[in-house]
Amino acid sequence: MKTSISFLIVFLISQLSFAQSGEWIELFNGENLDGWKVSENPESFQVVDGVIKVDGPRAHAFYVGPVGNHDFKNFELMVEVKTMPKANSGIFIHTEYQENGWPNVGYEIQVNQSHSDWRKTGSVYSFQDVREVYVEDGEWYTEHVIVQGDQITVKINGETINEYDESEVRSGDLGTKKLSSGTIALQAHDPESVIYYRSVKIRVLE
Repeated sequence: MKTSISFLIVFLISQLSFAQSGEWIELFNGENLDGWKVSENPESFQVVDGVIKVDGPRAHAFYVGPVGNHDFKNFELMVEVKTMPKANSGIFIHTEYQENGWPNVGYEIQVNQSHSDWRKTGSVYSFQDVREVYVEDGEWYTEHVIVQGDQITVKINGETINEYDESEVRSGDLGTKKLSSGTIALQAHDPESVIYYRSVKIRVLE
């Protein structure tokens, strides 16, 4: 037992140091949802064959693990995702755990190729939206989100498709939907949306 505890402590320390040294670190362990807390309808998130399967009514999986004390300010997030037809999801940044409803804190980066919502993958949802579709349902792709200061850059398969500068787009009291710091969350949007996430990596920036 003491050996197991010692190993766990060393592992957690190494994870935290990787996050702070600018190395990529995986937030999903490929086996279960340890380090994540799912709101509202936990059954909407399952790990199947080493990937997160999102399938069911509205819910959000918030990262609550030890990396960066799940409080990130400037960072790069690299997510490998696959949508099925008519699927809608999202990746929340600078957010915090919320038991019910759509997250009130932070921004949503859209995941959507063919859902009826016209805001497509790469949108900074409702603040700077993307209408074009860059990937097809049924194929794995990378959604790369870079947050630095007042700026959010979104790349799809390495191509920059959205560059959002909060200081240029918004002014006055921004409320809670703004850049500050916080955790990452994945969205289950509705029972007809099936999405797969197989990697959620983060790299902390200065």
